[in-house]
Amino acid sequence: MSFTKIDHYEKEYIDAHHDSALNVTEGVADQPIVNPHFRRPKRRRLSTEEYVAGILRGDITVLSQAITLVESSNPDHYQQAQEIIERCLPHAGRSVRIGITGVPGAGKSTFIEAVGNMVASLRHKLAVLAIDPSSERSGGSILGDKTRMESISSNPDVFIRPSPSAGSLGGVARKTRETIVLCEAAGFDVIFIETVGVGQSETAVHSMVDMFMLLQISGAGDELQGIKRGIMEMADIMVITKADGENIHKAELAKTQFQGALRLFPMPESGWRPKVYTCSAVARTGLEEVWKGVEEFLAHTESNGYFQHNRNRQNKYWMYESINEALRNSFYHDPQVEKRIGDYEQRVLDARLSSFIAAKELLDLYFEDKSAKR
Repeated sequence: MSFTKIDHYEKEYIDAHHDSALNVTEGVADQPIVNPHFRRPKRRRLSTEEYVAGILRGDITVLSQAITLVESSNPDHYQQAQEIIERCLPHAGRSVRIGITGVPGAGKSTFIEAVGNMVASLRHKLAVLAIDPSSERSGGSILGDKTRMESISSNPDVFIRPSPSAGSLGGVARKTRETIVLCEAAGFDVIFIETVGVGQSETAVHSMVDMFMLLQISGAGDELQGIKRGIMEMADIMVITKADGENIHKAELAKTQFQGALRLFPMPESGWRPKVYTCSAVARTGLEEVWKGVEEFLAHTESNGYFQHNRNRQNKYWMYESINEALRNSFYHDPQVEKRIGDYEQRVLDARLSSFIAAKELLDLYFEDKSAKR
């Protein structure tokens, strides 16, 4: 049986009624959205001296451009970025670094906005480094945290910098550590690092902050969480958010449960027993108690020497991380490796070569190339 498509009848009707008023004449083509004659002026690239001078005088525009340079994956930017960081290092280290993390929906951005207003009113300069999750499919990020912090985004004493996680594990961006150095050199004495929503094992942010704050919501766990390991044992302060309205009783119950859970952990090296607080960023309740807890923790760790000990240990950790990153970049940008890695990848995909043998042969090729250049 033959099947006639609807297009056939439409064509017959148009041929028979081409003079009809129902016949639509061909219109003009769609115009381009952007003016085709528009040419974006090319921005002049600043020198290292101009970057450093702008950062040290607290110029937010120059600081933002320097962070973009540091985050760039362009090999041409790497050398200048390292020079800027090296020049800023003597002016860094004079801030309090606070990591803020929590489950998705715990209200991290709203909490930071509320606490940020209070911190700025205490004559502190606050930098918020908000790490936005990147899509595993498209690689893109919304970077919308700044829109959630409307009341502090226009404050001249507050700098908000969203950055994509770009596939980095641990809930922090690849260059967050370097960004902290630049913000400190620019005069910011309180730095919040807001991570992406985390799970039990994503704790990389703990290696770059002085205090780790975990946000929770009521109903997220009970005493059983105390025998688990992961992010809870990293927390110096835990905050139950959204403690307002009908949720106040649930938040107080969650506070009791988490306090019981934290007692099951051994005493941390800092000598500080983690505390649990409740607050509401919307109702502006409990925020002062949370910040007093932050001040108590900092006073405790500075008095017993743990604060500086922790900073020194982090510097050692990031020395090895910098070595690993430099070796990784050197490997992937080696001319011989770049020439052959695509072929090895295809052979692994075609199951003609195991991934382990492919990796070994590529590494051998890399070391042979380095030896030949000596």
